Amino acid sequence: MIMDKKWIDESVERFRELLVQQAERAEGLAAVKSQSKKNADRVVIGICDGDGIGSIIMREARRVLGYLMKAELESGAVMLKEIRGLTIENRLYHGKTVPDESLEDLMECDVLLKGPFTTPSGGTLKSANVALRGIFDLYANIRPVKVKEKGIDWTFFRENTEGEYILGGEGISGEGLAVDFRVITDEGTRRIARAAFEYAKSNGKKSVTVVTKSNIVKKTDGKFLDICYRVAADYPDIRVDEYYVDIMSANLINPEINAGFEVMVMPNLYGDILSDEGAQVQGSVGTAGSANLGDGFAIFEAIHGSAPRMIRDGIAEYANPTSILNAVEMMLRHIGYTAAADRLVRALEICTDKDAPVFVTGKADGATCAQFGDYVMKTLESV
Repeated sequence: MIMDKKWIDESVERFRELLVQQAERAEGLAAVKSQSKKNADRVVIGICDGDGIGSIIMREARRVLGYLMKAELESGAVMLKEIRGLTIENRLYHGKTVPDESLEDLMECDVLLKGPFTTPSGGTLKSANVALRGIFDLYANIRPVKVKEKGIDWTFFRENTEGEYILGGEGISGEGLAVDFRVITDEGTRRIARAAFEYAKSNGKKSVTVVTKSNIVKKTDGKFLDICYRVAADYPDIRVDEYYVDIMSANLINPEINAGFEVMVMPNLYGDILSDEGAQVQGSVGTAGSANLGDGFAIFEAIHGSAPRMIRDGIAEYANPTSILNAVEMMLRHIGYTAAADRLVRALEICTDKDAPVFVTGKADGATCAQFGDYVMKTLESV
């Protein structure tokens, strides 16, 4: 019965517990201080294949990273550290989203380059991506999209630790009724907004677009929009505008206006959806990398999942590694190796040109992941 008094009382008490927990978290956000680099004398890069096609695309990432960072790896200025235990099999075996040995390894790293994780449907095992973002407070998910011939140069700033995701497994479900929770905090919004405006300022961008559904989701999206405008007041040279998420999804494929967008900032769920759409405009989700940034740690990855359909259909070797290679480029730039990052950008521009001789389709009619990797490696030698 939906109106069962005991169930309602238990649900109200559960909501109270969650509300107290999130209020305490919100108070703590303002007190978070920037963390110092873990390793003063070198950069330690954690490496993790993940699940599904992860080992296949990460194989090419390792090749490229080993080539571009050969001197630094040999001198010890950069170190690669294998992260143990972050596979779906091991996580299920231990019943832990992030096993203890994995967390121990990660704590010794400055950044992590990872393949996609599988999150099982149902059960109690939560998303490892969401868990890691929470553990390291990686509040900014940054996803660039470029289509040179169409004049498109977008950068999505997705709030990464709140919204629907923070309590995604904590909703209330009973006979005839289920309720999930969404969380937006002042400080959580303020810092993602400031990250977006700072990026625009530092990279010569003229506009930041705030994406919400504040006409319907009035409390949380209304707060997000209001705080973004308050932050915008500190950046008078940058134009700020706003769109609802539904019309923004249409605008991204509207050739009359889509080249006019530059930096976009939005809550977690909208950022997840719209940046995937942006990747499809670029070519496919197999082409886009992303950065998850906090004040002391960072994770770099492809935006797509572990592609169980490709595994099931026996075409995993045809996965497109461009996504993870773009993540490598973002990581190199983040840790200060700009020349190597620029070199990889030039190589990928050549290798992903529509007239390139090696073309990955994600199917058996295209090049394999390894063949594309060979092409990238050969191109790197000449750029």
